[in-house]
Amino acid sequence: MKVIAFNGSPRKEWNTATLLKKALEGAESQGAETELIHLYDLNYNGCISCLECKRLNGKSYGKCSLNDDLTPFLDNIDDYDAIFLGSPNYVGTITGKTKLFLERLIFPYVAYKTDFPATLFDGKLKVGFIYTMSSNESWMNMWNYDKVATDLKLLFEMMFGEAESMIVNDTTLFEDHSKYLTQHIDPEAKAKTRKEEFPKDCDKAFQMGQKFSSKKKI
Repeated sequence: MKVIAFNGSPRKEWNTATLLKKALEGAESQGAETELIHLYDLNYNGCISCLECKRLNGKSYGKCSLNDDLTPFLDNIDDYDAIFLGSPNYVGTITGKTKLFLERLIFPYVAYKTDFPATLFDGKLKVGFIYTMSSNESWMNMWNYDKVATDLKLLFEMMFGEAESMIVNDTTLFEDHSKYLTQHIDPEAKAKTRKEEFPKDCDKAFQMGQKFSSKKKI
């Protein structure tokens, strides 16, 4: 098994990255070969609507025609059995880098055909999405922050076959709250959640990695 994870957070050692690393550890425990890519280290753009991925008999039919830091990963997506994607909640949705990545990953496989599934991807790929946010579950429900994770899961299932999403609430945003304007945040409550709940979330990510490295359907 080959499993790759894409970190859509600019932080390499914080909530999203930590959970992705735990997922990869779970995959490694089952013998998988793993790799972690930090999207903010890469130089790339989103879809430019050239439509070369839709041109019949074209050299880029079914794949992105752009050539940049994403190209090696997109061109070799068939080499992987599973991928993990992770993003924090920025202004109610995924980060800009993650959005640009998903445009390039998904749109080349979108097929304008009548039969289902409407995808040009001819393999099977397990996709796991880990979505983190400082908001607790109540705030998430109030602002519908979970909608993006639900929508992406459905899209991944249609494009690649199998998908699972994991939402982690109430993550710690600041290492030292005293240095920032955080009047509506209770530092002690955040510290308690970090100590008691985040390890449980890490365990869930580890278990997801184990499951994704199984030959069975998720």
